[in-house]
Amino acid sequence: MNEHEWLARRFEQNRPHLRAVAYRMLGSLAEADDAVQETWLRLSRADRDDVDNLGGWLTTVVGRVCLDMLRARRSRREESFDTYAPDRALSTDDTNPEDEALLADSVGAAMIVVLQALPPAERVTFVLHDMFSVPFDEIATIVGRSPAAARQLASRARRRVQGAGVSPEADLVRKRAVVDAFLAASRSGNFEALLEVLDPDVVVRADAAAVAMGAAGEVRGAQDVAETFAGRARAAQRALIDGSPGLVWLQGGRPRVVFAFVISDGAVHEIQMVADPERIEALAVAMI
Repeated sequence: MNEHEWLARRFEQNRPHLRAVAYRMLGSLAEADDAVQETWLRLSRADRDDVDNLGGWLTTVVGRVCLDMLRARRSRREESFDTYAPDRALSTDDTNPEDEALLADSVGAAMIVVLQALPPAERVTFVLHDMFSVPFDEIATIVGRSPAAARQLASRARRRVQGAGVSPEADLVRKRAVVDAFLAASRSGNFEALLEVLDPDVVVRADAAAVAMGAAGEVRGAQDVAETFAGRARAAQRALIDGSPGLVWLQGGRPRVVFAFVISDGAVHEIQMVADPERIEALAVAMI
């Protein structure tokens, strides 16, 4: 494997994270993909000796790219807070609409609308620090401010977000509580408890690799989904899937099956079972 191939492979490992960062900043899946592509172009032209921490370097660059895009968008006055609506699934020939819908649902339309109301520097600072734990020292270089000024930007943005009644931390906690309740009910075989956390029209979809392992391709309705999972999931472990709470079945220390949840209004609306190794590789999976 030559250097370019190695670099491309490392970039692809970081792509889900970069796309999640860009989507939260831009509120558009199409623009997020453009920002990620521009980040790749900048990496391909960069001096490798200047890149000590690839993940951190890529996050910094995608942040700068998004900030430039936000400022250009504002200067053109093509959009306003009153008319903007966040993207749902904007599919292209090489993207999966189901994956895009999962990404959009993991953030929440309300949060995206609130973020769109923030000035570009505040938005970038808030997303990087409060959602992705990037240090203020690094954020300062992106927004062209001192670390103290960056901290003030995040604080101001946080007050605006909290004033709008949308807290990413609270939303994440609520979703984790739903997944935890689902896991506990599944492990114990508590059918009624499972029904309580499932939307009546819940659907479970499995990819071809999961079907080959014995899963049904699709299961619909709370009754059938509860019957499918009751008394199971004993080996499943909690994880963040592209930043959203979910479950993972590990084998040999590596994810064998990923269960990505779509949660809203305190209930599970959809579960995606992903067992294809290439699709799992493209997901940002963090055990919790």
